[in-house]
Amino acid sequence: MANSKPSAHRRDPDRTREAILLAAQHEFAAKGLSGGRVDEIARRAHANKRMIYHYFGNKDGLYLAALERVYEELRGTENTLDLAHLAPAAAIQRLVEFTFDYSRRHPELISLINNENLHRARHLRKSKKVRELHSPFVKLLDDILQRGVAEGVFRTGVNPVDLYITIAAVGYFYLSNNPTLSTIFGRDLGSAAACRRRKRHNVEFILNAIRA
Repeated sequence: MANSKPSAHRRDPDRTREAILLAAQHEFAAKGLSGGRVDEIARRAHANKRMIYHYFGNKDGLYLAALERVYEELRGTENTLDLAHLAPAAAIQRLVEFTFDYSRRHPELISLINNENLHRARHLRKSKKVRELHSPFVKLLDDILQRGVAEGVFRTGVNPVDLYITIAAVGYFYLSNNPTLSTIFGRDLGSAAACRRRKRHNVEFILNAIRA
């Protein structure tokens, strides 16, 4: 009898776990925690439910892992910007532009965050990983601000957490509410030209807020 070959899932558990997380990210972004179905996630990932429960314990565990994954991807991509080696104003400009562009390219990030806010961050509060991801980033942003103060280009007293929340907010609200805003104001605020204008506005707004 010929030896049966091990399945791809058995050969590469990391790839299987990643496929499950990617499928979960799409399913929960589209339907939320309550509407998302483990059966559909298993089908998308070409896995079975037993493997999902083996890796993540239960549906809530899988949902939290999907949330952590989108934050990991965001922070990981931010790390490639090399902000520490840019002049302070250039670093803030790049961060504002990146934050807007990344959210626009990754609507699943907005959807998952919106959904978790409906749950009052009940799942995210259990994650040490997300807090650990943000601590180095806050330190980096504070260093940029302090360099800007030392060079006389930024005013004193700007809190890095407050600044990042504002940077995220001016992009997040525009993108997450784009359908309703476009309807209210009778214009396509999701077009490429409108998004370019908005991104320029965000950069000017943030830099004007922190200039000396």
